[in-house]
Amino acid sequence: MDTLRSHIQQRLVEHGIKPSLQRIAVLEYLMTHATHPTVDTIFSDLYPSIPTLSKATVYNTLKLLVQCGAVNMITIDEKNARYDACTTPHMHFRCRECGAIIDIEQELPVTLNLPQGTVVESCQTYCYGVCAECNKQDITLH
Repeated sequence: MDTLRSHIQQRLVEHGIKPSLQRIAVLEYLMTHATHPTVDTIFSDLYPSIPTLSKATVYNTLKLLVQCGAVNMITIDEKNARYDACTTPHMHFRCRECGAIIDIEQELPVTLNLPQGTVVESCQTYCYGVCAECNKQDITLH
């Protein structure tokens, strides 16, 4: 666990963020929960071990982590922003049945026809449908 904690502190420093107990806890949570959690989920799960934590602190920490490029905010869910510690290019799939958000580790081979000098800083690709688990359950019910 100490290796993970030192990796998290290093990642924060590399992104120009001063490590604090709350920032380390939020980033550690994201790195160990690849479920693309919401602010509410992160707060609910961390609060029992950090009773001084507030939802505003979680929100502000996530905002800072996103601004500095340490995590990505995902808007695949129309109701809540979700967060992802994986910052390498990848796509996301959202199941319309169970709501699960799954990483797709394949980049689309897209060539963008942009004006010369344009710099793309972020691109998010979302796929929607029914995950394998829900599809399997649906097949067995019919």
